[in-house]
Amino acid sequence: MAVEPPVLPGADEAQRWAAEELAKPEYRDAAPSWLDSLWRNFLDWLQSLDGSPGEAGPVPSPVIALVIAAIIAAAVILARPRLNARVRQARDVFERETVLTAADYRNRAETAAAIGQWGDAVVDRFRAMVRSAENRTILDPQPGRTADEAANALSVPFAGEAGRLARAAATFDGIRFGSRAACSADYQDMVALDAALDATKPAMGMVPLQ
Repeated sequence: MAVEPPVLPGADEAQRWAAEELAKPEYRDAAPSWLDSLWRNFLDWLQSLDGSPGEAGPVPSPVIALVIAAIIAAAVILARPRLNARVRQARDVFERETVLTAADYRNRAETAAAIGQWGDAVVDRFRAMVRSAENRTILDPQPGRTADEAANALSVPFAGEAGRLARAAATFDGIRFGSRAACSADYQDMVALDAALDATKPAMGMVPLQ
């Protein structure tokens, strides 16, 4: 059976393909400004390939395709670290724009629990637990810390609570960033863990380095 040769785009089609790919939000928002300038210059170059008399002949389609592939590959490579950082930021324990004390988070949790908003209650009680550890200098304040990171760090000075800390972090992530529904039992578990850590002296010499 004969194999048909691959279809190579002309200048107009190549411009459309590249524009549609690099216009995606993940590239537009994450790409550095100099790459955006390079892309605009590339579009200007494509538009100049009209084969007008007296000018150089059109660039072969395979060359155009290779240039487009190189630009898209560069966009992916350069955008990935920023996209990863954005995902990480989205899973932070604390909201970046809000700075509350452990008591504030506990009060918010109790208010939410009183009206049956168990998801909000669980999330804020976990935050209270982490903030309390920071206030006690068990954890250093660390922007961008995730629930898993907080649980792992607290498992060092509170080794006996490692299992409950891991479950609490999973519950927090499932509710805050997933579709897990919370219930009264989840909140009571978080309250009990928060109270246990607050009443326990961390193991001497086992406070984790930040």
